[in-house]
Amino acid sequence: MTCAETALQQRRKEGVAKVIEIFDFDEIIDARSPGEYLDDHLPGAISLPVLNDAERAMVGTLHKQNSAFEAKKVGAALVARNIANHLEAYFKDKPRNYRPLIYCWRGGSRSGAMTTILRSVGWSAAQLEGGHKAYRKHVIEELASLPAQLDLRVICGPTGVGKSQFLRAIKACDAQVLDLEDLAAHMGSVLGAYPARTQPAQKLFESRVWFTLRSFDPARPIFVESESKKIGNLHTPEELLKRMRAAPCINLNADIPVRVELLKREYVHFLSNTALLGEKLDCLTAIQGKERIESWKTLAGESRWDELVSELLIHHYDPAYTRSLDRNYVGALTAATLTLPASDTGTFSRLARQLVDAIS
Repeated sequence: MTCAETALQQRRKEGVAKVIEIFDFDEIIDARSPGEYLDDHLPGAISLPVLNDAERAMVGTLHKQNSAFEAKKVGAALVARNIANHLEAYFKDKPRNYRPLIYCWRGGSRSGAMTTILRSVGWSAAQLEGGHKAYRKHVIEELASLPAQLDLRVICGPTGVGKSQFLRAIKACDAQVLDLEDLAAHMGSVLGAYPARTQPAQKLFESRVWFTLRSFDPARPIFVESESKKIGNLHTPEELLKRMRAAPCINLNADIPVRVELLKREYVHFLSNTALLGEKLDCLTAIQGKERIESWKTLAGESRWDELVSELLIHHYDPAYTRSLDRNYVGALTAATLTLPASDTGTFSRLARQLVDAIS
């Protein structure tokens, strides 16, 4: 038995695990408060807080204003009560061979208490060494190193050409795809917020990106859209963005009428909410001027959607795209171009298969 295997056995005996072992367990349990969980959590982690947000705040206040002893006494009672509730509800049907990994912020008392109790029942529970803080450090380090190992192929193209739909068609061809807009829950532009999905916190977005990157085979190409520094309110990880901007590009193009049809489908929620659309258009006043914004609002109010979308493409999105491409994805200027002749799903599928077969 090697030293590493001996150390692993010892950690398991003691109920401790390192970050590199997080996927070796049946389940990952986040013992932190719901607010901490929303900010970021390990991939696939279940939220089973031993203190809720209000309880955590109360214990913290006691610690500052009274004493650590008083805070621990009150906190221990709350933690014990909450773990008992989880035992009677969530854990009641777990089998004898159940192996959960439990973590809190720093691998301290919250996850330690749950781990101790679960192990006393007879389950092979383990506490994450260093907690979420150690995991977050690992994610940051990996996001700085992983991109350089990947063979990225960047799909470039003006707004409305269907880059996201093209990525989905490429993925359907069993190719590797990094869909940053899906991970960020935003389509990138000023109108790009999803109507039914809120953006995750920056840390959680980075966790999602890391988890996706680590799943790729570095020997095979990975297709990604030509994103900018920001996707909605979120920042694209710096080293990943650098790698994308240095990667080979493929241009996707389509005539204005095709792009208009695609955008009307993609932004269908604005067709029934012109007030919301007007608010978003107001964000462009400094660039386009009040007169043009008002004319676009009039087109929306009269449901002249084809005219409005064409105007937005010609006067705003296409010039902005050209400026961005010249600065950030210079490889696109000499890259091959694929033309999308129609907006139907079959056309995307055929074009995606053509690209995947040519590169594979």
